Amino acid sequence: MGRRVELLTRAGCTICTGAAARLAELADELGFTLTITDVDTAAADGDPALRAEFGDRLPVVLLDGAEHSYWEVDEPRLRADLRKLPPK
Repeated sequence: MGRRVELLTRAGCTICTGAAARLAELADELGFTLTITDVDTAAADGDPALRAEFGDRLPVVLLDGAEHSYWEVDEPRLRADLRKLPPK
């Protein structure tokens, strides 16, 4: 199974839009699977946990389900962690 990167975001978050674009480029380059989750939509659909935990510091990048960075994509760290950590 390949590496998974998830971006937590919400509508109207301009830095989230930039983070999504950069992660999409990196996904093509580095070969990870990228998913984008709107925490407000998830909460409206019955899963408020993401918004409760991460909603005050979006965007949040999760690597294989664990928090990796927030407010920005920490690209050097992400590249390093993708190289050294085995997939879960």
